[in-house]
Formats: sequence, C-alpha cells, structure tokens
Amino acid sequence: MTSAAGVPATGEVEVVAPEDAAEVVEEVADAASASQRLLIALDIDGTVVLEDESFSPGVVEAVAHAHAAGHEVMLATGRSWEGTRHILEGLALTPEYVVCSNGAVILKREAEGYVRFHTEEFDASQVLELLRDHLPHAHYMVELPDGRRLYTDDIEDWNLASAEKVHFTELSAQPVSRVVVVSQDDNNDDFVELVSRIGLNEVSYAVGWSAWLDIAPQGIDKATALERVRTWLGIDAASVLVIGDGRNDIGMLRWAKAAGGRAIAMGQGPEEVLSEASEHTGSVTEGGVSAILRAL
Repeated sequence: MTSAAGVPATGEVEVVAPEDAAEVVEEVADAASASQRLLIALDIDGTVVLEDESFSPGVVEAVAHAHAAGHEVMLATGRSWEGTRHILEGLALTPEYVVCSNGAVILKREAEGYVRFHTEEFDASQVLELLRDHLPHAHYMVELPDGRRLYTDDIEDWNLASAEKVHFTELSAQPVSRVVVVSQDDNNDDFVELVSRIGLNEVSYAVGWSAWLDIAPQGIDKATALERVRTWLGIDAASVLVIGDGRNDIGMLRWAKAAGGRAIAMGQGPEEVLSEASEHTGSVTEGGVSAILRAL
C-alpha cells in the first residue's frame, strides 16, 4: 500500500530501479565523505619546523598519513612564498591552496605550479613613516602584490632570494601586501608596548616570537584567507583543524573554534595563544603536530 503522496506506508519498502538505487548510494557516500574530510591548516615556524629550519619530529610522516586518510592538509604561514615553497617540498605536500604572508596572499596549484590566486594590498606610507619615527634603526621590508620584495637592510634571518635592496622612501611608492619590521634592539614585549602606544588602527598586525612585527591590510589575517579556502573547497565549517604557536595564529584559532572545529596550540606557545585554543598538544621539539595528525 502506498500513501497518497507516493511515499511508502510505514513499515513498507519501495522498490526502485537499480540505476536509481546506485545514485542514492553514491549521494549518501559523497555526503559521508564530505562530512569526514577535514581542512587541516598548519603554521610553519614553531609548529612544523624548529628554529634551525629542521622538521619537527615525525611531522613529514604524519602529514603523509593525514593526506592518505583523505584530508586536505595545507600551510598557513606568515612567510612569503619564497620562504614557504621549500617547506612544502620537504613535506612532499601539494595542497590545492597555500596561505602566505599572514593571509594577504593565497596561492593556488595550477598545471604550471603555484600561482598567486588572491592578493590583498594597502597603502603603507603612513604606517611606515609612523614606525620609522619610533624605530629609526629597525630593518624594513615590504611585499608587493606581484610577489616582489623590497628591503632596506640586510638581515641574516631573512630569505632575500629575488628581493631588492632600496632606500626607505621607495618602500611606500606603491601599494603593498604586507610590511615586515625587525628591530634587533628590541624584544617582542617592546613591540607589543609600541603598537599599543602609537595605535596602528588602519592595519592588521602580529608580533612574532622575536622582535618581529608583521603588518597586513586591515581585517586580513590567516583566518580570513582560510575561510576563503574552505568555501572554495566546499568543506563544512566545523570540519576544520588548525595548529599554530604564535600571536599571528590567534585569528585562525578563534576562527576554527567558533565554527566548531579544532583549534590546537603548540605546547610552547605564549599564554595568550594557549588561551585562545580549544586544545593543546606537545611542543614543536616534542613532535606536537605529529601526535595530532597520527590520531586522525
């Protein structure tokens, strides 16, 4: 007996053609697969690699394990693409997207390699002048929307491949994607105090683990870029897992936690980062990332 709406009565089974049944099974399988697939975003420095650029224990194998399980594993870093590509290669990882420059740049994998797919920019002239007034002896670098980098002084920690040394006034001659400031005479607490005192209200900024200040367009950080990537990939908002250790990871930790995903802080992170996470893992030297990915 069938109801008036054509739906089988309670307790009865409707027989359908084999091809129709196959479509139903495929739809159910696709839905289950989509709900189980995670978007995993990993910070680099202090998360995937140690200070000497060596990989955290077991992370290469753990990333391969997560990828083989069907998850989308990608990098979300404050580094430029020039400083990121060799880490990607070392991990034997080829995600569809890579987030660089603290969210100001998103690269996409194409047949010819990774290309700059989405780039943010802003006029940094006022910010640079303000910082120069307070930090006249600091080292400055800007990243242009096309990926070129301009810098004022050599510094050992910077990857200066394809970068051009220029006078300070040339840094703000055109819109930039980000500004990086390093002051060897100050520490990160000095930078936190300086930012609070001078009020950088028209930009987004992150203070690094050393005397490093990274400035992006207002409202832009790793979280804004990852939300774009999540939407492009069609992954559920709750199916995100992010791992980081620095102040520039706070935005993506909040983003993941708010969506019902996993926001994981590395064990050595400062208290202000640990407090934003939904869970913690071991330090980078202990292989904290590996422990999380192996458990998936």
